[in-house]
Amino acid sequence: MIAEVKKTAEQKMKKTVDTLKADLAKVRTGRAHTGLLDHIMVDYYGTPTPISQVANLTLVDARTIGVGPWDKKMAPAIEKAIRDSDLGLNPATMGDMVRVPMPSLTEERRKELIKVVRHEGENSRVAVRNVRRDANQHLKDLLKQKKVAEDEERRAQDDVQKLTDRSIAEIDKLLQQKEAELLGV
Repeated sequence: MIAEVKKTAEQKMKKTVDTLKADLAKVRTGRAHTGLLDHIMVDYYGTPTPISQVANLTLVDARTIGVGPWDKKMAPAIEKAIRDSDLGLNPATMGDMVRVPMPSLTEERRKELIKVVRHEGENSRVAVRNVRRDANQHLKDLLKQKKVAEDEERRAQDDVQKLTDRSIAEIDKLLQQKEAELLGV
């Protein structure tokens, strides 16, 4: 039972860290990367479809993403979807290729993005702590029901704390990397 509680807590903490990684990948830096467009949906003959399923995404250079639609008639729809997204990008169609240039970030915008990143990190830390609290409560319930001994419950709580510390350290490391990436010109 204790192993099950610890395993569940570890899985939830890992999922929280993975979610943070995905959220941080969406935060735009001055550099281009194809993952930036992953969450954009294109109207593909009446069906919202992820952009990666209707086009080939490539890096033209360090500041430009190339989007090559498989169906040549999709270029205007792809351009509109990127322009209407919350990323603030301005794509341009050249023949059958949509080019998405990355504008350079101003100092003010970088500071705003760092605030957003820190807020996401704090939300992840809170989520990890909530998982810890739930796991500890579950262990206390097992103790009350006399399904585990006191020393086993104490050891399990220590293990859950170690998992929490490890997850929070990983979150902090991700935040530091993203802040360095945002501040780097």
